Amino acid sequence: MSDDRMADHWWWRPGWRVGRRFYTWHFTFRDATDVHRLAADYRRGLRNLPGLDPVPDQWLHLTTQGLGFTDEVPEKDARAVVDAAARRLDGHPAFDLTLHHPGITPEAIRWEASPARPPADVRRALRGAIGDVRSDVPEPEDGFVPHVTIAYSNADGLVQPVVDALSRVVTKPATARIESVELIVLNRDHQMYEWEPFAEVRLRNGHRDKPSIATKP
Repeated sequence: MSDDRMADHWWWRPGWRVGRRFYTWHFTFRDATDVHRLAADYRRGLRNLPGLDPVPDQWLHLTTQGLGFTDEVPEKDARAVVDAAARRLDGHPAFDLTLHHPGITPEAIRWEASPARPPADVRRALRGAIGDVRSDVPEPEDGFVPHVTIAYSNADGLVQPVVDALSRVVTKPATARIESVELIVLNRDHQMYEWEPFAEVRLRNGHRDKPSIATKP
């Protein structure tokens, strides 16, 4: 793919199909009002461009670590991974992430989150938790770039109109307080990453509380 072209993000990756669901760990931003403000600014800036699927506030996320398809990972294993993650993240502090100017990949427009180390440290703990329960830890350990996507490309097209539209957006950076990491049940049936919550492991907020776990019934 040429650097001056966009590409359709929604081709079906190996294993994926309509109706299939995937356990994965994400940082989500449902209560991050400053991120919502920044996202709204960029959605407005991109609204007249064809070939893009802007991400609504409820589906903004930072992809962190996959676990596996729900028809391949028993629910008891998923719950055991959550327990192991809580143990490994016991004492891990909450942290702030900042988003500002998005970059462009062939399939997406996305912010790289800063600083990168705290989410990478959480991901390392999650990979350890998966290894505590299962014989295989999915996805490469190296190459993790914490990012949040504001729009996905749904067609082949030139990248220059996207560059021009982004350059006209005038806004200030957004900061989000990250106090938990979530195991979710993800689907991509409707040309968007949508999910149901499965469990949440809270990080230490700087006071005396310990990580807590909330799981679905």
